[in-house]
Amino acid sequence: MDFSRVTDFLETQKDNGIAGCSCMIFKDDEKVYEHYTGYADLATKKPIEKDTLFRIYSMTKVIVCTAALQLYERGLYNLNDPLGMYMPEYAESRVFKTMPNGLVRVMPASTQITVKDLFTMRAGLTYDDPASRTGRNIIDMMKRMEEQYPCRTYTTREFAKEMATIPLAFEPGSHWHYSMCHDVLGAFIEVISGMTLGEYLKKNIFEPLGMEDTAFHFGEDKLKRLATMYTGKDGELVPFNHPWDNYGLNSVYESGGAGLMSTLSDYMKFANTLTRGGTSKDGVRIIGRKTIDLMRSNHLTDEQLKDFDWFTQLGYGYGLGVRTLIDKAAGGVNSSYGEFGWSGMAGTWVAIDPEEKLTAVYMQQRIPNLEDYTVARLRATIYGCLD
Repeated sequence: MDFSRVTDFLETQKDNGIAGCSCMIFKDDEKVYEHYTGYADLATKKPIEKDTLFRIYSMTKVIVCTAALQLYERGLYNLNDPLGMYMPEYAESRVFKTMPNGLVRVMPASTQITVKDLFTMRAGLTYDDPASRTGRNIIDMMKRMEEQYPCRTYTTREFAKEMATIPLAFEPGSHWHYSMCHDVLGAFIEVISGMTLGEYLKKNIFEPLGMEDTAFHFGEDKLKRLATMYTGKDGELVPFNHPWDNYGLNSVYESGGAGLMSTLSDYMKFANTLTRGGTSKDGVRIIGRKTIDLMRSNHLTDEQLKDFDWFTQLGYGYGLGVRTLIDKAAGGVNSSYGEFGWSGMAGTWVAIDPEEKLTAVYMQQRIPNLEDYTVARLRATIYGCLD
């Protein structure tokens, strides 16, 4: 197989407002492609290298959902259990409801949030979106917490408890809405396991797979390897500090939805283990093959799929924390049915394809991430190189 066309595409990214990027591909359990181009820091001309750290943002979700499914495999909960069985603050949720006269009232929810609702983004939560009532409440909540706990010194569990006080945007289970569900799922892992989220991931995923460069927080020595985040301004790339970023030594909060940093090769160790059915090439089993099949099954109804309407997800359904390909024609996608994965806010992306025995990981650092342009083209190029 000749992947030179992937290189050609990656090199054009520098002309599309990407300071630097990298990509790695495994096929049939062997590394068949690896490429680094551009800069981790434009000011110093520091290049993207093998040990460059990236903020993977929402690619954290795939790891956290895998961790939660480990606990499912141990019989510690059922997916359809009410979340309130384990986190009592979620036993009696409230929801914004529009009355016949057009007024909006806060009413008791008619159904309880289930654990599965957290996985599938159907719990009624949102992100800190000023366009929704729930989102505005989350913005206010986060401001209050920052005043009380500067530099995100609140714990993951404390954050989830505060989140439970906010009225939901819709009845649990009724819609798909991208949200802080996986941040709450991270707190759920803490409750079930009796460990902090970071401790659990380190013991049950990172250390077993030899992922030494993946964590929520690093010391100053490793943070020197963190690529600079960029955004476009007046036709130029300038550094950008996102308000969510706080990797200082005082930070405590571990975001199950967006908090991890990793390297290209570290994330490949995890992703290719899923491609292999949950057992690494070294024989380390982190999750079962049938559980991965459940994870990559579409869990949305036809009506809920209308909510999952992002351009980058055309042709995909949504499983337990991952996109999953269900309609090649609708998406114009040349990968395999059941290919799954996710992407990150700064443009990182992973494709996990058990049928083709292929894993692809791509990393960059830019907001906005330009993924509407990049993802489909990169995926098409990678699959077009296969024999």
